[in-house]
Amino acid sequence: MSRDAVVIGSGINGLVAAALLAKMGKSVLLLEREDRIGGCIRTEEITAPGFVHDVMATTFVLFLTGPAYGALADDLGRHGVEFAHSDHPTAVLRPDGSAAVLSKDRAANRAMFDALADGDGAAFAAAADGVGADAGLIFGLLGEALWTPRTAWTLAREAWRRGPRGLAAFVGEAMVPARGWLEQAFASDTSRALFAPWVLHTGLGPDAAYSAQMGKVIAFALEAAGAPIVKGGAGRLLDGFRAIIEENGGEIRTGAEVARIDTPGGTARGVRLADGERIAARHVIASVAPGQLYGTLVADPRPETVTAMRGFRHGMGNFQMHYALKAPPRWRTEGLSDVALTHLTPGLDGVSKAVNEAMRGMLPETPTICVGQPTALDPSRAPEGQAILWLQLPEAPVHIRGDAGGTIDVPGDGTWTEAVREAYADRIEAILSRHVDGFADTVIARRAYSPADLEAMNVNLVGGDPYGGSCALDQFFLWRPFKGSVNNRTEIRNLWHIGASTHPGPGLGGGSGYLVAGSIR
Repeated sequence: MSRDAVVIGSGINGLVAAALLAKMGKSVLLLEREDRIGGCIRTEEITAPGFVHDVMATTFVLFLTGPAYGALADDLGRHGVEFAHSDHPTAVLRPDGSAAVLSKDRAANRAMFDALADGDGAAFAAAADGVGADAGLIFGLLGEALWTPRTAWTLAREAWRRGPRGLAAFVGEAMVPARGWLEQAFASDTSRALFAPWVLHTGLGPDAAYSAQMGKVIAFALEAAGAPIVKGGAGRLLDGFRAIIEENGGEIRTGAEVARIDTPGGTARGVRLADGERIAARHVIASVAPGQLYGTLVADPRPETVTAMRGFRHGMGNFQMHYALKAPPRWRTEGLSDVALTHLTPGLDGVSKAVNEAMRGMLPETPTICVGQPTALDPSRAPEGQAILWLQLPEAPVHIRGDAGGTIDVPGDGTWTEAVREAYADRIEAILSRHVDGFADTVIARRAYSPADLEAMNVNLVGGDPYGGSCALDQFFLWRPFKGSVNNRTEIRNLWHIGASTHPGPGLGGGSGYLVAGSIR
C-alpha cells in the first residue's frame, strides 16, 4: 500500500500537516520515533501526583493567531480542546521589586506606561499600532511562503503604495535591534525591561538585527491575544490532533524510527524504518533538524547541501524548571498573581549581559527567568488550593566553559552534569525566592531540565536549542535553513522539509506544516 504522504516527526508542524492532509482526503501516515507524539508539546506529572506540567512548550498565542488554527479550530473544539486565558498576559519584575504588567486593554496599558514615564504610553501605542497598520506585509513575510507569486505581488503592491524608497525604509526600520527601539522610544528602564526579554523567545538577543521588529510583533500579539494555555495541559491538544487525523483515515505510529528516506532517481518514494520495514509514499514530509535530514535520512546529499548543513548554526540552549507548590506564590510586588508569564530580569542591559555570557559558554550570573503560572489560568493543573510554576530560561550555554557567577564548579569537558544542573537551579530558585514570601516553605517538589536533558528528550533540540537553529538574520526568512533554500522544498522531488529549522521559523504556530499541506495536490 502506497500512502499519499508520510510525515516524519510529530511536533506541531508535523501534526498540522498530517491533520490538514487527512482532512483533504489524503492517505497519511505520521511516524514518531519516540513513544509519544508531540515533539516539544509534552504534558506529564513530573513533580508530584496531581500536578500537571507542560514540560517544554506551554503558550499558544502563535497557534491561535495563525492560519493553521483557523483551519482546524472547529475540529479541535469538537474534540474538547479549550484554551485558558488571562487578562494580564505578561509582566516584568526587576530586582528592586519594581514591575510593569501588560494587559489586553489599550487604555490600561497606556496609563501603566505613562505612570512609569510620561510619553511611554504613546510609544507603546505607536509600536503596536504600527504592526497593525503593516500587518498584511509583516505577517505575509513572517507566515507565507516567500518564493511565490503571491509574495512577489505583495512586495510589488507595497512598493507601488509606498514607493520604492518607502519600501526600502520599511525594511531598514525592520532591521533595527531591540536596544535601538527600546532606548529611543521609552524613557523608563522598566518599560524597556518589559519587552527586552521577549526577543529571547524568538531566538534572538536584544542587540541582534531585526529584534526590534520581533519585539513589536510580540507586543502587538500579547495585547491582542494574550498568552493562552491549553486547559488540562498541552497534551489535550495532542489528543485533538490525533482524533482529527484518525477520524479522517490517517494513521499514527509511535516508536517508529525512520532510518532512511528512499530517493531513487532523485524523487522521494517512501521511507525505510530502523526495523527494515519499507513504506511507499508519493510525498515525504520531514519535520526534523537539518543535521537529521541530511546527515542521517537522506543518502548522499549533494556536496553543496553537505556544505550548507555543516555551516548551519544552532542557537543557545534552554533551561527548564517546574515546581509543585502547596499554595500559589505570594508575590511581594502587587499585581502579579494572575499574570501568565512574568520575566525576572534587571532590565535591558541585564538581558544583554546574560545572552552574551551564555553565547560565550558561561552560566549566566543573573539569568533571565520567565515564570509561568499555569494554575492562575487553569486551576485544574493542580490539586485544589495548590499550584504549579513553569520556568524557562532562554539563555543557557550548550557547552559550559565556566560560571559567570563564580560559584559553580563546571566539568572540564563542558558537559551538563546533574550536579551542575541542580546548582544552577539553586541559583534560579534563590532569585525567585527574593520576590515570593515564604517560597521555600511552599515547595512540594522541583524538577529541572538542562539543555542536555532537553536534547535527550527530543533529538531535534540540538544542544537544547528549541528554536531549530540560530534565528540570526543570515539564517532566517529567505535563508532558512540554507542560503539556497526555496520555501520548504529540498533537492529531492516530493521531499519536503518542515519544522522550526525552516521558514517561517520556530514557535507553536504550525506555519511550515500548514504551508506544505497546501502545496501538496
